[in-house]
Amino acid sequence: MASKIIVLGGVNCQLKAVFTKLAKLQVKQNFAFAIIVGNLFGDCSAESELDEISALLQGSINVPLPTYFTVGDLPLPTRIVEKIEANDEVCPNLYFLGKRGTLKTSEGIRIAALGGKLASADSHKPESNASGKFQSTYAESDARALFGTHSADILVTNQWPKGIRVGSKAPLPEDQSVFPAEIQCVADVCATLKPRYHFSASDPFFYEREPFFHLPTEDSPDVKPLTRFISMASFQSKQKSMYAFSLDPQAAPSFTVPVGATASPLSAPQSKRKGLPTQRESFQRFAPTEGEGHRPYKRQRERAPPPGPDQCFFCLSNPNIATHLITSIGDESYLTTAKGPLPPTDFFSSLGFPGHMLIIPFSHSPTLNSIQDPESRASTYNEMQRYRTALHKMVTDRSGGKLGAVTWEVSRTNGIHTHWQFLPVPIDLIRDGLVDAAFKVEAENLKYPRFSTIPVSESKGAEEAGDFFRLWIWNSVDTDGSTEADTASGEEQMLMLELSQDFRFDLQFGRRVMAKLLELDKRMNWRDATQTVEEEEADTAAFKEAFKKYDFALE
Repeated sequence: MASKIIVLGGVNCQLKAVFTKLAKLQVKQNFAFAIIVGNLFGDCSAESELDEISALLQGSINVPLPTYFTVGDLPLPTRIVEKIEANDEVCPNLYFLGKRGTLKTSEGIRIAALGGKLASADSHKPESNASGKFQSTYAESDARALFGTHSADILVTNQWPKGIRVGSKAPLPEDQSVFPAEIQCVADVCATLKPRYHFSASDPFFYEREPFFHLPTEDSPDVKPLTRFISMASFQSKQKSMYAFSLDPQAAPSFTVPVGATASPLSAPQSKRKGLPTQRESFQRFAPTEGEGHRPYKRQRERAPPPGPDQCFFCLSNPNIATHLITSIGDESYLTTAKGPLPPTDFFSSLGFPGHMLIIPFSHSPTLNSIQDPESRASTYNEMQRYRTALHKMVTDRSGGKLGAVTWEVSRTNGIHTHWQFLPVPIDLIRDGLVDAAFKVEAENLKYPRFSTIPVSESKGAEEAGDFFRLWIWNSVDTDGSTEADTASGEEQMLMLELSQDFRFDLQFGRRVMAKLLELDKRMNWRDATQTVEEEEADTAAFKEAFKKYDFALE
């Protein structure tokens, strides 16, 4: 059952005003509990603050519902510390989470907290008595101690995780001096616990980042946890200082990535990329760049190493991945719309979206054959084929059997991250042999090796070794004049173009051939077909709506 929760920003000892306002809200909303981030109390330098604390401890200020807090930038006042040590609570309904602590509420919601500021290495001393838990500094060991919690529904920290702004377009103040410090060990806690909500404090302003998802683990390959990071303004600011939401701790995580979500920016520290002149396609999110003919080439002496998963634009662990293009995430691979799609949105009227898709394995491997684990290699290939089958069914259904499809793969051992490109094609072009002919003629014109036709039954699948260009041409079975195509079956032709390792192959070959065949020459280069983010999001949403009944990842 979902519980309603409210989170408040820094109170700074304005206790009566805050709890009075909270009491009025509680009458209408009936929250299960409240959480306060930042400083609940001030520095006690003003007499008015001391009066507020006295009123709270004497019962003159009522806390209307269970409310949890931790340490902010300031240590807790001495009178508050004494009360907690004596009674384990400040007053009825007001509970201290600890500077570092965990709690499971009666509703079953797990809360983890890391209050205070990270102490510098030269200033922090091991705290030898219990009063240390009320101080406003913590050590990295405090953060690591939370790793044993394994998971949390809500994480509360006083400081921001390092890298949280990476990949985000959410508005922030122009004055960067007001930004809270970003701390690596806080990022490590968030990345480890994968909370549904991560609340922090930023007194002058409110900040809500786009949701971000964490990669599945071996223990939970079907789970893709989503975290919402929200930083609260203080009560006295003119920014948003209260945030209400509902949370069901028993609800299963979503298997789909919401529109606008990003990959976790906390997966790896950012590093500066070096140019890769022979691997430029890896820097173009979902479309390789054009080649420069078929001449053999010499490797440059000073060649930068290939990018790792945190820099590869096909890896979900890259914080800069364009997640708004992702349409489905399976167990071994994911499906995404192509950036700069070859067909415009209205090209296939029966679809309502371009239909130019990429099927990308999770494994950061240049070829499917190079995936080391045999079981993973086979399951990855099988799931990618399963995506193709689902796409075939969707295209056939929506077009009434008037569209088939091609899928092509460029497999190079010196590549970076292999993937397949899928594209709908008018069925007549396939049945008239024009697709087959177009690829063979273009290869001949470029003086490429000849294509070989391989019976699908003899395909080696992921075990195909060496460098090659592989093409599948699929069309639905003609049902003897019936207006409804049989979406459960189809005819497929597979062509192979074997390549030597030193062969200079045009990485845009598949797109170039299809652009000519579909008379979309002006969109041959993906850069000439780029869309606005809004257009990309609209096409992605339209595809997801059409594909959802075929998407096995939702089962």
